[in-house]
Amino acid sequence: MQQRQLAKLNIGNTEIVGYSMAGEETVIAAPEFNVLFDIGRAPHDLINLDYLLLTHGHMDHAAGIAYYFSQRNFLGNPAGTILLPRPLAAPVKRLLQVWGEIEGHPSPANIIPLDPGGEHTLRRNLIVRSFAVPHGAPSLGYAIVEYRHKLRPEFASHSGRELADLKRKGVEIEFNTEVPMIAYCGDAASGDYLDLPHVSQAKVVILECTFFDPDHVVRARAGKHMHAIDMPEALRRIQSENILLFHQSRRTSLSMARKVLRALLKKDDMDRITFLMDRKHLQAPPPAPKPAESGPTPKPGESK
Repeated sequence: MQQRQLAKLNIGNTEIVGYSMAGEETVIAAPEFNVLFDIGRAPHDLINLDYLLLTHGHMDHAAGIAYYFSQRNFLGNPAGTILLPRPLAAPVKRLLQVWGEIEGHPSPANIIPLDPGGEHTLRRNLIVRSFAVPHGAPSLGYAIVEYRHKLRPEFASHSGRELADLKRKGVEIEFNTEVPMIAYCGDAASGDYLDLPHVSQAKVVILECTFFDPDHVVRARAGKHMHAIDMPEALRRIQSENILLFHQSRRTSLSMARKVLRALLKKDDMDRITFLMDRKHLQAPPPAPKPAESGPTPKPGESK
């Protein structure tokens, strides 16, 4: 089987690794935050990441679920954690039970169902927040949000010693602020989620755009996908300077996709866009394993 080439890039000071081809496979990782957005066919290089944020159950986004947990168990890693839309929790449990029967042993897994607006702590001062997106199956998008402590403006002129004294007296000299780091919208038509602050203001917004042909607008609407003609409105609503487009299909080359978007977008908006599967981001696939060495071919009648 031909090895797929994962893309690897730095956008908005965030490393992104992944692969996305509509109808075939989508898996996008943010190693800094220890998360996978969708799992595709579970590339081996990404199995070490502890959190899998599943947007929906379509096979090109979810085929690798059982393999992800099985391989983590085989490699001696702690059980991974999957966050997913609540209606998918029971089917995924059944899926893992069946694969446990097939393999002869279960693979441990932490399964956490979420509703829109649900949150889960990834680590200190870092959470994932889910949001509703319109697609043809139970679906969620996910935002990685960092909590930061900032000094209240009225204390800006105080010395360190004065601030320490105030803290000892119980004075609240700091306030918490949210910094949305990544918003992953998954497969989704345009919708109100684009106006959410933790989506619109994220340092990186990962947005699908599947269709570019003018004759495919009806197909986009039927599947609740983005079409290129939706991009001007989407970019008007998204404040982020870094928009990563994924989920293009083999029917449209990236050169054609760029040509279509250039005709639709202002130059400033076009400058905000990066394509995940741009050739310059693709890594060389890992070498195929070498066959085991063998001795001389046995003569007829001899055993190996």
